Amino acid sequence: MQNYLIKNATIINEGETFQGSVFIENGRIKKIHKGNISTEQIVKNYTIIDAQGKFLIPGVIDVHVHFREPGLTHKADINSESRAAVASGVTSFFEMPNTIPNAVTIDILEEKYKIASRNSFANYSFFLGATNNNLEEILKADTSKICGVKVFIGSSTGNLLVDDRSVLEKIFSLSKLPVAVHSEDEEIINKNTVIYKSQFGENIPIQYHSKIRNNEACIRATELAVTLAEQYNTRLHITHLSTADEVELLKKSNKKNISSEVCVPHLFFNDTDYEKLEGKIKINPSVKSIHDQKALLNALSEDIIDIISTDHAPHTLEEKQNSYFKCPSGTPSIQHSLPAILELYHNNTLSLEKIIEKMCHNPATLFNIEKRGFIRENYFADLVILDLKAPWKVNESNIYHKCGWSVMEDWTFKSKILKTFVNGNLVFDNGNFNEQARGSRITFNRT
Repeated sequence: MQNYLIKNATIINEGETFQGSVFIENGRIKKIHKGNISTEQIVKNYTIIDAQGKFLIPGVIDVHVHFREPGLTHKADINSESRAAVASGVTSFFEMPNTIPNAVTIDILEEKYKIASRNSFANYSFFLGATNNNLEEILKADTSKICGVKVFIGSSTGNLLVDDRSVLEKIFSLSKLPVAVHSEDEEIINKNTVIYKSQFGENIPIQYHSKIRNNEACIRATELAVTLAEQYNTRLHITHLSTADEVELLKKSNKKNISSEVCVPHLFFNDTDYEKLEGKIKINPSVKSIHDQKALLNALSEDIIDIISTDHAPHTLEEKQNSYFKCPSGTPSIQHSLPAILELYHNNTLSLEKIIEKMCHNPATLFNIEKRGFIRENYFADLVILDLKAPWKVNESNIYHKCGWSVMEDWTFKSKILKTFVNGNLVFDNGNFNEQARGSRITFNRT
């Protein structure tokens, strides 16, 4: 394994920005040196990277992705999407269970880990999916090796919908894993679907997606999840918030055991964008009003929302061009997540320190990840070098998602990811990938 010295960088870590250098040895951060470094301090047998004028941050941890493997590999796979991830400075990911077969047993889950060990550029963990009848699988899960259990309170793929209240209560009261919920109320969604189907038939205009999967559906399901978590003292994580109502609910909740995330599409799009982007921004939960969008942005700066993730969910462009009921929900976003969020720094919405907190530190802390998410000595060297003054434009030729498209195509970002290290390996270097490098299974320090 190659050893590196990244010198003269502007380091952003734990709320502090300073000039310094980082020594990487045997895949770990050996030493952090603040200030200028002299020739005498440079140790032999290190590959030196001069990061003068560039920024060094911890690797991004994306706690919500869909990489589609196994079963849906015509859309994406672990190799292709982890490649896109490291190009965006994402060094670790948590992947969701709605693959084929659904990851609802430990055995199925372990097969996904085997695939990732062979093919993933980034570090990985996989959620175990909850159903109405797999409580035994959830209870036998090793909490040090699995990121959490995913509960779909709203509709989902296969049999992942948990709509039995008694089962929900057992999961919330007995699970030793963090419980991550998709919060949309199935009854409300079905009622709204009937209303608009009677009006438009099978060809519901795409902009009615936010009326079918509306604010009421989200807040009702999120209220249920918060109520159960507070009742049973559950470690609850609420995925992809999309409404101002949910933000207000979280202001009043017990933040000790409850965390939440907002995903990139909900920060950058709203229901006025359906006219131009159509099915490309059909996602669940739906993008909603400008008011909701602004509330989510404000909730980040006010620390009501803890984590920024992507809900990266690729489909082929042909699939996304179908009529409403045949158009699958989800959009690819992981390759452009960090550059997009850095635009919030450039327009004075979020500080760099706050961005690193939401994308690197908080995922590690809230999910008890071992030795990742920070620039600390003896931590794994998951690191990113970026240039905040290197504009580039997204186009078809530079998209790494297997599906080959991005809702951010033709956007120009002001910041560029230059190098990404995973476990001390330089896996991405200015558009070049280390094809031999592979990530590791993420472990968790839980009692």
